[in-house]
Amino acid sequence: MTGRGGPDPYDDAYGESSGGSGDGRDGPGRGGDADLPSHPAGPPRIPPPRSAAEDSGHWPGALDGGIPAPRPPTADEARADEARANEAAAVRTPGPGPEPDPALDPEPALAPEPEPTLGLEPEPAPGPAPEANPEPEAEADPRPEPEPKPCSRPEPEPCQGPEPEPRPAPEPPASAALPTPAAPPAPAVTPAPPAPPLAAPTPSAAHPLSHDLLRSLLGAWALTACSQEETSAVEAHLNHCPSCAEEALRLRDAVGLLHTEHSLDLDPMLRSRVLAGCLGRRPARIPMPGWAGAYDAEAARLDALLRDMGEAEWRAPVRLKWFDGRRLTGRDTTVAGVIGHLMVVDGIVAASLGLPDPMGAAAPGSPLARTEAYWHHEPGAAYGAGPPGAVRELWREQGHALVRTVSFAGRGVAELDVEYGDFALPIRDAFLDRALECWVHAGDIAEAIDYPYEPPASAHLKAMIDLCARLLPGTLAERRRAGLAAPPRRLVEAGTPGRTLHLQVEGTGGGDWYIPLDSPAATAAPDEAVATIALDQEAFYLLASGHVPPQDAAAGLSGDTEAIRDVLFATASLSRL
Repeated sequence: MTGRGGPDPYDDAYGESSGGSGDGRDGPGRGGDADLPSHPAGPPRIPPPRSAAEDSGHWPGALDGGIPAPRPPTADEARADEARANEAAAVRTPGPGPEPDPALDPEPALAPEPEPTLGLEPEPAPGPAPEANPEPEAEADPRPEPEPKPCSRPEPEPCQGPEPEPRPAPEPPASAALPTPAAPPAPAVTPAPPAPPLAAPTPSAAHPLSHDLLRSLLGAWALTACSQEETSAVEAHLNHCPSCAEEALRLRDAVGLLHTEHSLDLDPMLRSRVLAGCLGRRPARIPMPGWAGAYDAEAARLDALLRDMGEAEWRAPVRLKWFDGRRLTGRDTTVAGVIGHLMVVDGIVAASLGLPDPMGAAAPGSPLARTEAYWHHEPGAAYGAGPPGAVRELWREQGHALVRTVSFAGRGVAELDVEYGDFALPIRDAFLDRALECWVHAGDIAEAIDYPYEPPASAHLKAMIDLCARLLPGTLAERRRAGLAAPPRRLVEAGTPGRTLHLQVEGTGGGDWYIPLDSPAATAAPDEAVATIALDQEAFYLLASGHVPPQDAAAGLSGDTEAIRDVLFATASLSRL
């Protein structure tokens, strides 16, 4: 029966094969009553519910003639079916409130999962595509439904079968294509927030930290890496545990050594200290005189400063300063010009040892005249117009030749005089003079390029200060002859004690020197001291190099003011270009 009043395909498929025995499939009197027509007139009959086997295609003969596709329900039929399904669901599971209207819900609720049906799966019924319907429909459940059983309440799931003619009935029409009745929506469940991560155990009065755990936190406490609770617990524990308190103090002191106040950059004087250490400990293959060591070391330190210079640094402006006997004076040049000045003045010592003079045989004798001649005959030498750094190789090679020559010459060379024009020095003092000149002009270059430069080694510095102290009586006598200093208070014979000034230089290279005031030939006697000048080695360096006026020298003064003034001006007069 198709529900549309036409010929029933089940009668055609099974009417003759039944043999008129009447098995009751098509209702009473259909099989064995020959008087009844094969297709009765009038309204069609509604077949009783069939088993799941018949709907699934396992009923005998179901696949012989085929099952016609059911007609899709209309909108009124769908709403009537949904209303009956909702009434049946409300009787089975009463809810706390009114059921939501499926037509107003944009998302159909999922139907509850049916009970297993012993592995029987329904075969989807073919049919035309569903009509466009604005009303939302629930998705059909593809799993088979169990056979209907008599019960006291309506079944929640309707039986599957051919779609009947729409008419009032106590049961919903069975059809594989009809949507499954919507189950009551499950109550909204708010997802639980994720559990927070487990925090580290914090000390509390109820759960205090153990002694071992607190002791393990001492390192982090010393580095201030503990939390506030851990810090409070550790500090409270230190008040009651002497062993932990002692270890905490040691760790805190160790942390203080890790955090230095200096920058993380490399010490700019590291290279100079390494070179000084190597030069002080490396045994020389050729024995070098001790008085030549200061020049060799200062020339090497200056060469290390010049080695990594770029072209711009070689052309950096440098101001050379000295004291001309009455006032401070100076001359502007470049780094290359300073090294050229050192080279031509070293040429005086080289000529005294029989080595080639860079200025030639007709070169002037005084350092100032030689420097001016070099800057005049070498275009750009004073202002860096030549190849940057070219003069450094010439100066350094000449210095090596000087040290090699005095090393091979023996002891007699120490008494050889070096003529500086208006004065002369023994070769040993000339090497100390060149070492002092390297230190002074290295400081000028370092100031020009903004690079730190440390004083010489203490032994070399003390030898340079000693040279200056030994030159002071002669310089003071020259100033008196020029009318720049007060005459002597008394005349003394050569080799006899006279008035003396106590010169005290503080620092690693400092010491005490006594300067005769009345005559260079007189002997200095501590008992005859009439004045004292005390200054540190840095202040003495600035004064002897002509970088500060004598009256502005930072010195501690006591005694005869006239003698103090004459010695300060004589010390500044030691400087020259």
